[in-house]
Amino acid sequence: MNAASTFEAAWQVADGIPGWLKRGQAELLWEEARRLPAGATVVEIGSHQGRSTVVLARALQPGGGRLMAIDPFVEGRLFGGTPTRHAFERHVRDAGVEGTVELVADYSTALRPRWTTPFDLLYIDGKHDYWTVRDDLLWRRHLADDGAVVIHDCFSSIGVTLAILRHVLFAGDLAYERRSDSQALFRKRRPTARDRWRIVAELPWWTRNVVLKVLLRLRLRPVARLLGHDSPYDPY
Repeated sequence: MNAASTFEAAWQVADGIPGWLKRGQAELLWEEARRLPAGATVVEIGSHQGRSTVVLARALQPGGGRLMAIDPFVEGRLFGGTPTRHAFERHVRDAGVEGTVELVADYSTALRPRWTTPFDLLYIDGKHDYWTVRDDLLWRRHLADDGAVVIHDCFSSIGVTLAILRHVLFAGDLAYERRSDSQALFRKRRPTARDRWRIVAELPWWTRNVVLKVLLRLRLRPVARLLGHDSPYDPY
């Protein structure tokens, strides 16, 4: 295997890009992208500065796959707007994957109703409110059978988890497999009772994370440390 096409090489590049993706989460994305057939298509909802984009694109590159990166780059302090888009484009270029990545600068919720192209893997890391996640989950209609749906901040964000409980727990086409911290892997297939139970079994961990977020906003970090969270950032 070419050294440049290993996960270690991809992570060395991606880890220098600002963002919230952890190493284990990046490796999960890498493994799922690597198992796809040559010429596969991946849809990423929420690219920010390209941390996850680079990992996915590096995994797809040897097989001639492509990554559709969807992000509206909303102006304002929270998302950064045009400067964030320029940073994304620079990071993709510096990583040598500009031929693999196609940027679609639009809202996922506006784009979905007119989307017709099938794809092989879906990565959701867009807005974390219930209504946006509910809509983003509908993208799986275009996903190949047995395709992966990877969702960031699952069982960490209130909005994301509520959308999972309402629209995945009782759905007949999406099965929960595992997670890396807050990043969860689902598979487009008929779920078993055990698959559904695995979602329910994550709720105590989700409750803990919600409590930690409240403590951090109240500036009660010493109390958060008693729960095993020694970081100024939300659990992710």
